[in-house]
Amino acid sequence: MEANTPSTGRLPAAFLTPGSSSFVDFLGQHAPQLLPGNRPLPSVQGVIEAPHGTTIVAASFPGGVVLAGDRRATMGNVIAQRDIEKVFPADEYSAVGIAGTAGLAVEMVKLFQLELEHFEKVEGAQLSLEGKANRLSTMIRSNLGMAMQGLAVVPLFAGYDLDREKGRIFSYDVTGGRSEEHGFAATGSGSVFARSALKKLFREDFTEHQAATAVVQALYDAADDDSATGGPDMARRIYPIVTVITEEGFKKLTEAEVSEIARAVHERRLEQPDGPRAALL
Repeated sequence: MEANTPSTGRLPAAFLTPGSSSFVDFLGQHAPQLLPGNRPLPSVQGVIEAPHGTTIVAASFPGGVVLAGDRRATMGNVIAQRDIEKVFPADEYSAVGIAGTAGLAVEMVKLFQLELEHFEKVEGAQLSLEGKANRLSTMIRSNLGMAMQGLAVVPLFAGYDLDREKGRIFSYDVTGGRSEEHGFAATGSGSVFARSALKKLFREDFTEHQAATAVVQALYDAADDDSATGGPDMARRIYPIVTVITEEGFKKLTEAEVSEIARAVHERRLEQPDGPRAALL
């Protein structure tokens, strides 16, 4: 994809060739070596030690969806990073939370963001939420070789469906298999505990604030039983990343807003250590 001649200043021929509105397809045709799935696999035995991120949770409410993640990244039994960000906007009306190998996951998210932006510029319209979920599924499938070596990426995708006028949540497996979740979902090493908490907390008539409180409570419960999940760190002022997507678009709750929710959850939990519903009463 180098320029034809350095002196002319002309775009490379690849950029002038008609093709798909998919940026991933464009790379596959003109520079396939740049795609993460086409990289040569490392010739090592066993699982490669690399920072992993967990846990991601989501919950819907009338009018939108909340997507949140804890801040801890682990490498084996070591805390590799205490304040990693795992939830990112995909575009104006969707977001993706990453679980799995942190470096590959962040790279995949950036490529996914570029994919959606490229499509919108070429077609002059946004992909449907269903189409976005399908594109992400294809990208996860292309990472299967790395996943077989222990470098898996398993995100959670959520967004506001402008056609159906509601929030929707999609979960994935390492092969790119996609499932739509109804009400709530979780992925990552603490997902079993987070999902169990959300089973008890979830209500169809959640307000936005109650949904945000529920996902923070779920992360708190996951951190209580899963060492790879980091709970709210009051001393270091490290709190979960909480995002909300509605018909008005994507927004990330401020640190002050999440801090207030986390402290309320923590105080109620001190009053009733075994009461997962206490934070919403």
